[in-house]
Amino acid sequence: MQGMLDLMQKGGPAMWAILVVSVVGVAVFLERLVYLHRAQIRVGEFLRGLANLVRGDRYEEARKQCLSTPGPVARVALSAVLARDCPRSELRDIVQEAGQLEVPRLERHLPLLAGLAYTAPLLGLLGTVLGLLEAFYLVSTQGGYATVADVSGAAYQSLISAAAGLAVAIPALIATGYLSGRVKDLLHEMERAGIEMVNLIKNRTLPAAEILAVDGEPADEA
Repeated sequence: MQGMLDLMQKGGPAMWAILVVSVVGVAVFLERLVYLHRAQIRVGEFLRGLANLVRGDRYEEARKQCLSTPGPVARVALSAVLARDCPRSELRDIVQEAGQLEVPRLERHLPLLAGLAYTAPLLGLLGTVLGLLEAFYLVSTQGGYATVADVSGAAYQSLISAAAGLAVAIPALIATGYLSGRVKDLLHEMERAGIEMVNLIKNRTLPAAEILAVDGEPADEA
């Protein structure tokens, strides 16, 4: 702990800004990770359960199942259940609009995390420039005869801040890519679930095996 404090002090003022960026980045990543984990469900199993209810005209039970299931996929399915009496084209539009409303929730704070990833190395570069400015200032104030210790101390400060900026930026970029991938998977599941719900409500005579399993495996026949 003491060594970390020494690095913070020797790295100059830019180190404190980099520390703030790192703390905010970790908080955003953990919040998004928990949210996306809770939003993930077994979509194929969920749709197969709804299929049985819809075929039996048990729409109230289907509505309750959607309400009790967390995540954007269940909310998209709920929009289809509530608008089941609409024509097919209108029902498809309603489901698409419901999916579009979920996109901002899923992508919330991701631009912030990406911005932090790009800001951290710039702060490190700022610390490097400040360290070099201090080195040249020492040389100029001492008539060009600054000691090696004075110059090396300023150079050390600039290198610490540059390294710290990169150490924060690289994990932040990796985290942004990972979370973006999770969001794309959920968007795909929402789209597939919406298509299946429209087909299910308007073509209830389809066998359960023909409902495409979003989980990646074919559904069991009813």
